[in-house]
Amino acid sequence: MRIKRIRIGKNVTLANNKPFTVIAGPCVIESEKHALTLAASLKKITSELKISFIFKASYDKANRSSFSSFRGPGVEEGLKILGRIREQLKVPVITDVHNESQAHIAAEVVDFLQIPAFLSRQTDLIKACALTGKPINIKKGQFLAPEDMTNVIKKAESFGNNKLTLTERGASFGYHNLIVDFRGLEIMKKTGYPVVFDATHSVQLPGGRGIFSGGNREFVFPLAKAAVAVGIAALFLEVHDNPDKALSDGANSLELKNFKQFLKHIKAIDKVVK
Repeated sequence: MRIKRIRIGKNVTLANNKPFTVIAGPCVIESEKHALTLAASLKKITSELKISFIFKASYDKANRSSFSSFRGPGVEEGLKILGRIREQLKVPVITDVHNESQAHIAAEVVDFLQIPAFLSRQTDLIKACALTGKPINIKKGQFLAPEDMTNVIKKAESFGNNKLTLTERGASFGYHNLIVDFRGLEIMKKTGYPVVFDATHSVQLPGGRGIFSGGNREFVFPLAKAAVAVGIAALFLEVHDNPDKALSDGANSLELKNFKQFLKHIKAIDKVVK
């Protein structure tokens, strides 16, 4: 098996045998000021620890539990904000793409497109993202076995794109619960493509609070440690300065004040493994 290396932006390279990269940011863009401030804090911490960093945030959360839930500023305003973060902070940026019409628009602004887990089998969406030529992070659906991702890979490759990363974010386990089978990381690594572990969505409780999702934030750290011990390319984390007041996914978000100490532990494990 040949280990693939995927370049993101100018200075970040993802590979399962390289030091891990952090993909971090809030679940959704709440405001331009909040996103910029948080991105600056995350860049400062990762720079101090000499860890590669990609900023993540969604301009639209299209799969919220409730019709009335906050979805974000929308594609036009959201991409403007992500573009400013990319330009001002000189960091690569990733965001979700929910339908074919958004793929080309998003690709003009961000470095890295992301296909959400619920949409990981959508052929037309994969095609649209693949044809942009941009790297694509494909989240494994909660309903898929890890080996099923080989079919997803073949779809993207058939449209001429082999700049792919695969993300584990837990599998459905009964109602309102997810569980992580760490064998899946090794199975997906056999494809050669960089594997990412989404430590914060893996502790989510989808729809667990009726009109919105819950989460078990206290389990983010142990799951992240276990995943990095397997040997992965990147760790995906939703981080917020005040998770209890976050407009989306606060229950499973890591608190900013704990971010640096968290990464120190993770980096130590990654160094031993690599």
